[in-house]
Amino acid sequence: MPKSEQYLKEAFAGESQANRKYLAFAAAADKESYRQVAKLFRAAAEAETIHAHNHLRVLKGVKSTRENLQEAINGETDEFNRMYPGMITTAKAEGNKEAERSFNYANEVEKGHAKLYQKLLDTLGTSKESYPYYVCPICGNTVENEPPGVCPICGTAGKMFKKIE
Repeated sequence: MPKSEQYLKEAFAGESQANRKYLAFAAAADKESYRQVAKLFRAAAEAETIHAHNHLRVLKGVKSTRENLQEAINGETDEFNRMYPGMITTAKAEGNKEAERSFNYANEVEKGHAKLYQKLLDTLGTSKESYPYYVCPICGNTVENEPPGVCPICGTAGKMFKKIE
């Protein structure tokens, strides 16, 4: 692999992580009533997203919707079949209950994501149905149409789920 391609991949990963980290920092600043700091973290997060998208575009990482759905299914499936089980085992062995819970939440949610992606891939081009998704703010559980009364993964009240249009 050419060095510039490897650098693009590393830069994409770094910019993507910075985006997520800065959004978490913004939420913390908001909680502490540092509004201007929160605004700057959100602005920087947006800039990092632009950088990441530019790198991904150069890598030709965005393809047709059908190909993108299949890649998402493959990635989610790898996470719940291979990646998270090993992490869960390690966290258990180390007695790190917080890491174990975090990995378990993600593992369960990734299964749901793969199913949701597969459903849309199976009906791509034939269904014109439109509905919202709801995301649990604690574990990330993602559901169609309306939130459950209680999240089946972490027990959070459904009224806390974030609606995504």
